[in-house]
Amino acid sequence: MKTNWTAVEKRQLIIFGLVAFVLPYLLGIPMGLAYHAGSDVSAFPSAQMFYPAAGAILAILLTRREDKTIPRKFYICFLLVSVLMALCALASAIAPALPWAAASNGVIMVGSVLCWVFYFLDGKARRTAWGMRLNRWVFAVFAVFAVLYFVRIVLLSGLMILVDPTLAKAESTSVDPLYFTIMLVNMPLNFLLVYTAFFGEEYGWRGFLQPLLQKRFGLRGGIVVLGVAWGLWHLPINIFFYSPDTWGLSVLNQVVLCICYSVFFGFAYMKTKSIWAPVLIHFFNNNAITLFTDPNAIQNQVLDWTSVLLGFVALAVLYLPFLASKVFRTGPVVELPLPVEAQPAISEQPAEPAEPAQ
Repeated sequence: MKTNWTAVEKRQLIIFGLVAFVLPYLLGIPMGLAYHAGSDVSAFPSAQMFYPAAGAILAILLTRREDKTIPRKFYICFLLVSVLMALCALASAIAPALPWAAASNGVIMVGSVLCWVFYFLDGKARRTAWGMRLNRWVFAVFAVFAVLYFVRIVLLSGLMILVDPTLAKAESTSVDPLYFTIMLVNMPLNFLLVYTAFFGEEYGWRGFLQPLLQKRFGLRGGIVVLGVAWGLWHLPINIFFYSPDTWGLSVLNQVVLCICYSVFFGFAYMKTKSIWAPVLIHFFNNNAITLFTDPNAIQNQVLDWTSVLLGFVALAVLYLPFLASKVFRTGPVVELPLPVEAQPAISEQPAEPAEPAQ
């Protein structure tokens, strides 16, 4: 059932939009100047990943100041890390001779450790109330995505062989089994040290914006609108980082990719009611490339219509069928907790929930 946004939700959306969308577009100006000056712009994409959650958190804190259920320590720590990331990105354009990309990586790692500390200090009840608890379904949907990720590689390779064997040969890479194993084993540790970047996107897109868009446009319509918005959000990165020479095709590819991924990521969030499902999936999706090739391969790509269109087919076949799943027919929409006046107070040492997550 589609319903209109409340006055508070509209205020939240304005705050979110200013931080999540306006800020990265404005910072796209110094990013573009730095790119054309031949400087390293990799600090900008890293920082941009933090803005959606920062916008959501700021919207929540400003519109629900008296709410005692909010994991405030974690929220404030995350906002401080986000500010430092934005400053590193801006500084990389002003003083490009300094190693700002390395500095931003250091901020992510130290910030992730500090955020873990405050995550647990906020208490189990607060984490549960705001969709930040693990449960058995998180690992189940993650396993499904991991399988689909490798199926997609095989499917895309097969399509390329059918359409143009020379293109398939150009795209193929040899994989060192030892390197593959080491990188795979290191992934869990890497996640613990860099998860804030992926939380930064997913808490904004899935945890905050998805429920609001589904409320206004329906369970499926909201996912499509979210996918388009998420894709266009990448615009500065597409132009100055991912594919400067073919940025128009890169933007189109990004929008289609984000719509298809929004279907599965949204399914994962609605199925688990935990933000950790899309966070883990997003981390794996972005880092699985290191299992096969140099992670720097995502920068300065030159795209062509054939590979992009074949990618669309693989994405649609694997992810769009999830729109027919039960969660997209009947819900539930994972909404933000009720306003503080409608909730019982949470003590500093909250009791265990009636049905604790596994």
